[in-house]
Amino acid sequence: MQQAHIDSIKSSPAYRRLIASRRRISFTLTALMIATYYGFILFVAVAPHLLARPLYAGATTSVGIIAGVGIIVTAIGMTGWYVRHANRTLDPSMSALLANARKGD
Repeated sequence: MQQAHIDSIKSSPAYRRLIASRRRISFTLTALMIATYYGFILFVAVAPHLLARPLYAGATTSVGIIAGVGIIVTAIGMTGWYVRHANRTLDPSMSALLANARKGD
């Protein structure tokens, strides 16, 4: 792709909206993951006795293990959501921008 095509795509309002949308989603997901992780760490620091409690009488698994697995599942879920969103929304928009730029050849 020639530099002129790249410049025309970068100056396009649709491209700017796409980049702004992607950035907003990325920062939101990052903030949610940081809040989740540091919330867990804060919980460990403030109330470790609650995390050490077994799930039920005689259980070998503690509440902390379930919370830790929950954080991992949350991260996987957020990653999956982003991939799905990118595949359904962001990638088609970028493909349309590239197709429009190539039509100008």
